Amino acid sequence: MLHSNAIRTLLSGYFPELTEDQLQKYDHMGELYKEWNQKINVISRKDVEMLGVHHILHSLGIAKVVQFPQHTSVMDVGTGGGLPGLPLAVMFPEVKFHLVDSIGKKIHVVQEIARELHLHNVTATHTRAEQVRDKYDFVVSRAVTRLANFWPWVMNSFKKTGLAHEGLYYLKGGDLQEELEESGLITQLHDLKNYFSEEFFETKKVVYVPLKR
Repeated sequence: MLHSNAIRTLLSGYFPELTEDQLQKYDHMGELYKEWNQKINVISRKDVEMLGVHHILHSLGIAKVVQFPQHTSVMDVGTGGGLPGLPLAVMFPEVKFHLVDSIGKKIHVVQEIARELHLHNVTATHTRAEQVRDKYDFVVSRAVTRLANFWPWVMNSFKKTGLAHEGLYYLKGGDLQEELEESGLITQLHDLKNYFSEEFFETKKVVYVPLKR
């Protein structure tokens, strides 16, 4: 079994800039997910042992592709138990994160974990993305549905301030060619295997959808 400090070792190898406080938060996050998962299934049971690689590190794949500037805002749509939003919120403490999901009990878990970790830059709301009226610099999500279905939910959620790299960062796996063509969107693909050596990342990607100028 992965001891909690295995998460610290894993992350500090890939993100040497992480502070001691951030590494402690990631360790604690791993423990909290294990505790909560026994009450509410936020991560598939067979996956809990691989929490560090399959969930926390996977979420942070977005941080290999984009650095959110201080004082910007990010919405995480269909966050489930808080992924990728919570790991990113630890990485970018000066960025505001709004995590939304349509399943209330999952949002409860997110709120409790954020509270335990003192993540003052996180708000979690039980709602659907289409019902959120606020605007954000960035949207992130982890494989909620096909891109063609997902984009209409969030396309009006952007501030459009002309910030570099603004847009959607979508974590996806497998062969995406057909799905990307179906969406009709301009996309950039980033292979996570270029950043992380674990076999899990062999087919995992970050799909970036830039905002049209």
